[in-house]
Amino acid sequence: MLRNGLEPWHLIVVAIVVIVLFGSKKLPEAARGLGKSMRILKSEAKAMKSDDPGATASAAPASTPTPAPEAITPSDVVTANEAAPTAQAAPTAK
Repeated sequence: MLRNGLEPWHLIVVAIVVIVLFGSKKLPEAARGLGKSMRILKSEAKAMKSDDPGATASAAPASTPTPAPEAITPSDVVTANEAAPTAQAAPTAK
């Protein structure tokens, strides 16, 4: 089915469509960005392969148990009707 799917004239048509859509000024910037991201990906993959698996476990800080937060009881909850008015408009004299 796709035995001869990628022939040279297919690539030429795709290149022309890309140039028409994005313009000739944007293509070098896009290629530069793609190159940078590929270099970063390669360096990160290399770093992951060369990392010692035991080093990450020993570098992690020891976890200390955190105290439980204080429980809120139903009597602590204040509704809008129960709340004291915070500020009332004072009459102004002219």
